[in-house]
Amino acid sequence: MSFQTEIIKWYKINKRDLPWRSTTDPYVIWLSEIILQQTRVEQGLPYFNKFLENFPTVKAFASATENEVLKLWQGLGYYSRGRNMLYTAKQVMEMHNGNFPKAYEKLIKLKGIGDYTAAAISSFSNNESKAVLDGNVFRVLSRYFGIEEPINSTNGKKIFSSLAQKLIEDHKPSVYNQAIMEFGALQCKPKSPACNICPLQFGCFALKNHKVDVLPVKLKKVKVRERWFNYFVGFKDDKILIKQRQAGDIWQQMYDFPLIETNDVAGLNDNDFTATIREMFGNDVKIKSLVQKKHILTHQIIYVHFFGLENYMINFNVHTDIKSVTLEDLATLPHPKVISDFFELYLQNKPNI
Repeated sequence: MSFQTEIIKWYKINKRDLPWRSTTDPYVIWLSEIILQQTRVEQGLPYFNKFLENFPTVKAFASATENEVLKLWQGLGYYSRGRNMLYTAKQVMEMHNGNFPKAYEKLIKLKGIGDYTAAAISSFSNNESKAVLDGNVFRVLSRYFGIEEPINSTNGKKIFSSLAQKLIEDHKPSVYNQAIMEFGALQCKPKSPACNICPLQFGCFALKNHKVDVLPVKLKKVKVRERWFNYFVGFKDDKILIKQRQAGDIWQQMYDFPLIETNDVAGLNDNDFTATIREMFGNDVKIKSLVQKKHILTHQIIYVHFFGLENYMINFNVHTDIKSVTLEDLATLPHPKVISDFFELYLQNKPNI
């Protein structure tokens, strides 16, 4: 059997029962594809269900506020995806009269939809012969055909794109695309793939040449940036201090606590650090260390230290980005996972911090 036939045969036996596979609605498929970018199916499925429940149509999505979208998105990371989805929904209402497009050439013009997503939606909803190329597909093609060109290089992308498009010809696009993606996710996994029971094992270049752990090749990532966030948790009159993050940094427009970012670890024995705190919260403020944790993002590692405040004073006319809200209000606002984790562990019972 051919490479494609073997993969399709494997897929029909082993595919997972996922809700977006039982529809050709491009809006539903779009929801699943954007949510699952950089996200495992197990993690993304509850988010998909929440979004579809809250926004059953693109019209409903387009009518949402950014805060509503970000609150539902909370915990998924890559928050620009959520913002782009809202923009895209509004584009569909304006450009396509609320009818989510199925054609690749129309999809690719929408914000947040690149080659992969346009190929996925057009092939799954309309059987358009556009090959998908995601991490799973790169891995399967690289290993089976022995392609050692880096998958994230300009030349590598051209090679893989050309091969992928040739392979999809003469096969039902909606089935073949899903089959090769599922094969990479479940069978030809990044680590410890099940080569001994793989239906492609006899034709696989990587298995024959002991390169399963080497392929695919990827150019080195950019250096990870380290940052130190010192958060200050202040209660007064059953209200807590919060701050909305601005554009130009991670978690933009989401809510966290007043923050002092330092170039290294800072503690209460650091005179310069405590002087900055007193300048911000008054000379009579009492400070205590609460908890520290490490928060890992794709290109950043953030060392987070929460400090509790008592007897603080703050000039809201000077610190205009800081507000005072109830815990109930805080719970309704979108905030980064590091803040929601702290909220769940320390703040729900209104402790005396």
